Amino acid sequence: MIRSLGLATLAAALFAGHAFAQSACKPTPIGTAKVVAVRDGHTLTLADGRILRLAGIEVTTASRAALQRLAAGKILRLGNFGPDRDRYGRLVALAFVGNAEKSVQQALLMAGKARVAARVGDMVCARLLLAAEKAARAARRGLWADPRFLPINAGNLARLRAETGKFALVEGKALSVHATSGTIYLNFGRRWTRDFSVIILRRRRHRFAAAGIDPTQLRGRTLLVRGFIEMRRGPVIEAEAPEQIEFANGVSSASADK
Repeated sequence: MIRSLGLATLAAALFAGHAFAQSACKPTPIGTAKVVAVRDGHTLTLADGRILRLAGIEVTTASRAALQRLAAGKILRLGNFGPDRDRYGRLVALAFVGNAEKSVQQALLMAGKARVAARVGDMVCARLLLAAEKAARAARRGLWADPRFLPINAGNLARLRAETGKFALVEGKALSVHATSGTIYLNFGRRWTRDFSVIILRRRRHRFAAAGIDPTQLRGRTLLVRGFIEMRRGPVIEAEAPEQIEFANGVSSASADK
């Protein structure tokens, strides 16, 4: 137990002098580990046999090579925001190589080799990741040079249907907001039974309020929404966390997708 406490103290000290002390993004330190294999764009095998799933990002098949360059054979500092295992038993964490101040996730996002996931787990850290993605998107780096990954116009129903079951970014203006006792609907078209909508369960409203977002006051706002597209009466994304909704200046990034 003494040895375990010593390792935990050492890990905390390492973090205090680097990335987590540099910003308000402060996951709980959970130690260090060496990477012995890169399995895919966000999954690593560690020397102690654990499988690490990089938290907060979605990747493509092209992401593996970038992660290989960043992390193969390196010692990582790890931190998280809550349960450290996913339903498959994998360790889930933010990862930092050596003394680096930016996370592996940030590096992948800045290179345009990943997208911010629907759930990050902490809004402050989510903003750092979103800023890295936004910079790569604006510069058309990596996957953002491919029109398939650019935000989909909320009015492009054919494209939205074709992307059912996939992670995507959707951009458009919320034309109306409809609230029931259990659900808030952001409608991006006038035919709410078939046009794109964002669904937010009322029991999750406090998460958005904590991030300064009132879903009932988004009528007329141009939004960039991320998540997995589902088909109900029409295409929808269910927003469970505030990092799924960004305020946009317009639909410029999706204007060619009408």
